[in-house]
Amino acid sequence: MAFSLYAVGNLVASNNYEQKTWCVAKPSSDQATLLANINYACSQVDCRILHKGCPCFSPDNLISHASIAMNLYYQCRGRNRWNCDFKNSALIVITDPSFADCIYA
Repeated sequence: MAFSLYAVGNLVASNNYEQKTWCVAKPSSDQATLLANINYACSQVDCRILHKGCPCFSPDNLISHASIAMNLYYQCRGRNRWNCDFKNSALIVITDPSFADCIYA
């Protein structure tokens, strides 16, 4: 059951329902930016899920790895919009980007 935020006079009521969001790399990002994003995010959070043999290694490409690393950072930092900027190379999405055994947090 979802509730909305509404105001009645000075009273503001809300619920605990919050839309789940994920942070992914913009498809238009260049490879140098994606690599920088991976390096930065993985210097701040545990990115072992991207290692060879782990669930999110495949597909082994920069956009996929950057999206996973950037999302790990975004989730660990509290899902604030400013934690998904990466110099304007990221998007916040509401559709779960998980695939196969690679589950986005």
